[in-house]
Amino acid sequence: MEIQGMRTIRRWVRAILVGGLIAMGGASGCATVGRQFPVEMVPRLEIGKTTRTEVQQMFGTPWRTGLEDGKLTWTYGHYKYKLFGRARTRDLVVRFDGQNVVTSYTFNSTENDLPQ
Repeated sequence: MEIQGMRTIRRWVRAILVGGLIAMGGASGCATVGRQFPVEMVPRLEIGKTTRTEVQQMFGTPWRTGLEDGKLTWTYGHYKYKLFGRARTRDLVVRFDGQNVVTSYTFNSTENDLPQ
């Protein structure tokens, strides 16, 4: 390929990379998915007692909903990824039974901020 063609390809690659960084959150190269939720409320969840309505009052509308083994699951998550550096993530998955009562939940965080 001729030199001029190689320069054009390099310019396009640079433009794509810069555009990707901007789309991910500017020059810092960050991407955030989900939304913040009150981590301090996690210990208030009680298996077999807390209802779906109470979970929504504590945490708001879930970021994602789904089914696990035929049971309703709600996910609250906040994921912040960086092009350079450590990702920061938190998620709470709450599982409900047929009566809309919490059967189990899982909380994970990279922030070393497990609620007491």
